Amino acid sequence: MMDAFLFVGLPYLSLLIFVVGCLWRARREKFTLTARSSQFLEDRQLLFGSTPWHIGIGIVLLGHLIAVLFPKVWASLLTVPGALLAVETVGVACSLLAVAGLSVLLVRRLTSGRVQAVTTPADLIVAGLLLVQVVVGLLSAIHYRYGSAWSTGTVVPYFWGLIKLQPDMSYVTGFPPLFKLHLTLAWVMVLLVPFTRLIHLLALPLQYLWRAPIWVVWNNARRRREAAVAMARAESRREFLKGAVGVAGAGGLLALGVMEKGVSYFRGPRLEPEMEAELLTKKLQRLQQTAEERELELERQRNPMILVARYSELTENKGKYFIDYSMAPALAFKGKDGLPLLISAKCTHLGCTVGSEVDAQGRILCPCHVSYFDLRTGRPNEGAPAKAPLPHLGWALVDASGKVVARKSPRGPVEGDVDPAALAQCSVYIIKPQASAT
Repeated sequence: MMDAFLFVGLPYLSLLIFVVGCLWRARREKFTLTARSSQFLEDRQLLFGSTPWHIGIGIVLLGHLIAVLFPKVWASLLTVPGALLAVETVGVACSLLAVAGLSVLLVRRLTSGRVQAVTTPADLIVAGLLLVQVVVGLLSAIHYRYGSAWSTGTVVPYFWGLIKLQPDMSYVTGFPPLFKLHLTLAWVMVLLVPFTRLIHLLALPLQYLWRAPIWVVWNNARRRREAAVAMARAESRREFLKGAVGVAGAGGLLALGVMEKGVSYFRGPRLEPEMEAELLTKKLQRLQQTAEERELELERQRNPMILVARYSELTENKGKYFIDYSMAPALAFKGKDGLPLLISAKCTHLGCTVGSEVDAQGRILCPCHVSYFDLRTGRPNEGAPAKAPLPHLGWALVDASGKVVARKSPRGPVEGDVDPAALAQCSVYIIKPQASAT
């Protein structure tokens, strides 16, 4: 209910009062459609407050207006590398400029006796609301970044829905409270326009832009001297403003250039099509390897035994690599007793893969730091970097019909009767550790 009032009822109420109130004021009090400037009462603080305020808020409102009137163009513009960051940076900078300027104007209203004399409660309320509105908008831009981009798909359709009398508040009801407050204050400001000096927004002296200069001739000598001094001062100020604008423009262009370089640095160099294809191929290969590893893991989770090799493939002097239940490398040999011998191939020192060749002393070598492991016991040689033995693994012999004819846990005896003549027809399986323990 509250959302319906804030984002549908309040906007229509504000727009109705805005239109009716402005028409009424234009007809009944047309000479009050001004900002009621107090420059002749105090001009020094006004210069340092009014100029940054109007420049800052003008650029911010212009950005809002372009996004509302040309959402597709605006959205396309922000897809250009660096443009989104530039727009966000300019928006935040102008908001800070507006806050600084408005703060000076508010202090001027409260501290200057001459200005206080022409200040109404409505002026203070409007200044306070404007300050809160800009600060809330600034906080929204900082906490919910890139609003200039995502607003074209949320706030803009919401606004045009109101204009077309097809309101759809679902675009904005999911917004954070801070952004809802920013929207609500905007409609309140629209409602206040006919009753405050905000109405001077509708009476901008645009004709000054193309009006011919006014030449003032003083007949009084003192006035002529004062006019010459004032003219020199104004000319000096004009030159200063020109220089400031030039420096600001150059600084802005320099900032854009640096920003573009920064964005390019963090995005990394652009790849040629061949390099990009090669990179994608490597990524695809890694994904395939990962998928194969996951399939092996799944196979080991589902099955109590995994095929290692046919018995006829095993030899005493060279092991056959396979992957055990812990997804680590392992080796399968034919033992001295003619039965399978399965042992981990992951060195107990730093995890290197142990070699598969058996030396004359019945040992296998870890080539990383030269540790010899006795194949029968798994123990490393004296003085070797590795201190723990390689563990043996449980195995099972399965005949051609799928029957387990013999099995052995890592520390247990051989179970079952093994016919040496039938061994050639058997296959060797590794037994799941829990199953081999039972």
